[in-house]
Amino acid sequence: MSIKTNLEDIKATIPEHVTLVAVSKTKPVCDLMDAYNAGQRIFGENKIQEMADKYAEMPKDIEWHMIGHVQRNKVKYMAEFVSLIHGVDSFKLLKEIDKQAKNHVRIIKCLLQIKIAEEDSKFGMSVSDASTLLQSDAFSELKNIKVVGLMGMATFTDNMTQVENEFKFLNNTFSELKNTNPDLEIKSMGMSGDYQLAIECGSTMVRVGSSIFGARNYNN
Repeated sequence: MSIKTNLEDIKATIPEHVTLVAVSKTKPVCDLMDAYNAGQRIFGENKIQEMADKYAEMPKDIEWHMIGHVQRNKVKYMAEFVSLIHGVDSFKLLKEIDKQAKNHVRIIKCLLQIKIAEEDSKFGMSVSDASTLLQSDAFSELKNIKVVGLMGMATFTDNMTQVENEFKFLNNTFSELKNTNPDLEIKSMGMSGDYQLAIECGSTMVRVGSSIFGARNYNN
């Protein structure tokens, strides 16, 4: 099926209050433009250089989301245009984003990545570390970032009960942290294989790639 058809099918399954991020990593600009011409305006990339190259080539009404792990020394390459950074897992990274945003006279929106999976390969903060960070004086001094929610990546497993428990954990964590941080609005969880379950568990932003664009082009 075409990218346009895939996109329409997925959007038909997503409630109005849930934002769809089209995960376009490894995909050529022509594929992204197919999605763009079908009405999609939010794209997610996991490599900063690839995102910057696509930003330069594509229409400027696109919201670019950085969904991968972020190295501090590369923040400067996206600070001019990135709309939302999903994977903020340390105060040091948040401080660097703030610094680079200030250089471009911008406020960059961020999500704190909470470690909800059992896999060691998944990044993320503990709930206690996130709570401490959000209530710290050092955090309150950062004027060019805005933490607007949480992101979590579930364990890569066929055990959907485990995945459901991890999504519910993030949803509960969000409720807990929002009590003292009313700016929190977004719960980013769920991908192609589990986004409908994530929505049932409270997700307000899903990251869908292969169901829109097909398998990733890792040989590119």
